[in-house]
Amino acid sequence: MFTQVTKGIKISVSTTFEGTFFKNYKVHYAFGYTVTIENLGKDTVQLIARHWDVFDALKETETVDGEGVIGRKPVIKPGKSHTYSSGCLLASPVGAMRGHYHMVNFTDAEGFEVEIPTFKFVAPFAIN
Repeated sequence: MFTQVTKGIKISVSTTFEGTFFKNYKVHYAFGYTVTIENLGKDTVQLIARHWDVFDALKETETVDGEGVIGRKPVIKPGKSHTYSSGCLLASPVGAMRGHYHMVNFTDAEGFEVEIPTFKFVAPFAIN
């Protein structure tokens, strides 16, 4: 589990190896990740956008920006959390992701960024 707290928002990430498959005559490695966003603060917040840097041992770093997460812009009240799962395809059995969420505080309408800790993807057969 990878965890980080920024401005009262706790981000926890766990990863899984989902398997390999062939696409366009190449092997791809599928990984899943589950993110829990916990509001440890006293104000209600909303996740508006995300930014990801995806590192693949065999490719250039890929940047992904978009609204919300998996089609939602969750509102998270104090003491509550939001959990979602997604996935990533890599050309290598080893990689990582990191990034940040853009959030808005409902009390003062101020936007702020919450760091997502770097989390690693490693296929079990790639570990010595």
